[in-house]
Amino acid sequence: MPRTVRRILTLAAALAAALTLYVAPSASAATFLTHSQATSQLSAAGIGWTSSGGCSDRNTSTCTSFEQVRQTTISGIRTLKSASGCAITITGGTETGHSSGTYSHWNGYKLDISKTTCVGKYIKNNFTYLGYVSGWGYQYKSGSGNLYTDEGNHWDILYYNCGGC
Repeated sequence: MPRTVRRILTLAAALAAALTLYVAPSASAATFLTHSQATSQLSAAGIGWTSSGGCSDRNTSTCTSFEQVRQTTISGIRTLKSASGCAITITGGTETGHSSGTYSHWNGYKLDISKTTCVGKYIKNNFTYLGYVSGWGYQYKSGSGNLYTDEGNHWDILYYNCGGC
């Protein structure tokens, strides 16, 4: 790989990391849920989930797991469902295979959801557009500070808090 391309990629990665840190509210004490606790709350809220592997093993990337998800993350997706009135289907949770970092899927901060017209309209009409993050997607910030990134075939949502629950 040419040196200039490596520098550009390094700079883009640093910029994406800086943007995430810039908009990140401080973390607070967390309550972590079991997969069963999370799915119980999701079902009660009318939120569905799917797994390409038909499983919930956190250590298998084709599964969709909620093991060790944060309560604020589950409360946040419930807030999105309630506020938007949209159908929500989660396609990614805390399973391995996502990007690492402090505010990651593995650490219980993030969920992936299916893209629907309803969800897209709600996010674009109610949240602040931050711009395009190279290699990641179009990013929006809610009034409570949570980040919603259109990654092309799904929404990646970073819940720092429950979104006003």
